[in-house]
Amino acid sequence: MILPLDTLNTMVGLGAVLMEAGALAIFVSLYFRSRNQTALELSNLIWRWGLWLGLLLTLFALGISLYYSEVLGFAPCGLCWLMRVFMYSQVVLFAVALWKNDRGVADYIIALSIAGLLVGLYQHYLQLGGADLLPCPAVPGEADCGDKILFEFGHVTLPWVGVSMFLVLIATALHLRKKI
Repeated sequence: MILPLDTLNTMVGLGAVLMEAGALAIFVSLYFRSRNQTALELSNLIWRWGLWLGLLLTLFALGISLYYSEVLGFAPCGLCWLMRVFMYSQVVLFAVALWKNDRGVADYIIALSIAGLLVGLYQHYLQLGGADLLPCPAVPGEADCGDKILFEFGHVTLPWVGVSMFLVLIATALHLRKKI
């Protein structure tokens, strides 16, 4: 069964908004964990379950991006491919980290997420009508980096969904760096 595009876009847009709120909560708990019991409890929860959260988020992102391109037929542009490189590799990192119970993967997650975040912010800027600062790596006749497939809640584009996810991954990885 193929979901109608408008339903899927609304669901993905809602997921991005929830990730924005989650990233904010995780960053706030990181900052206030030494001064607030609730923040400390959330911080401990993220430390305990962060590898699972990262794996589930990256698997979800992998599935959604493949659904848009392989099932719905939207060809990914050059910047989308770059974001996929930074996202898909984290699926493997989180899976291996879970298998080995290794939170030392956090620095690699942060580095990949910052790179993906920067690509996503630039592509989001392009999709909101910004001028090209760098040439779009699109192949002539293929997908254009400035084309919007999704635009929900006045700000959520597909690149913004990636930005939201990378923010949650960065915040989570910061918690994984050391036990509280």
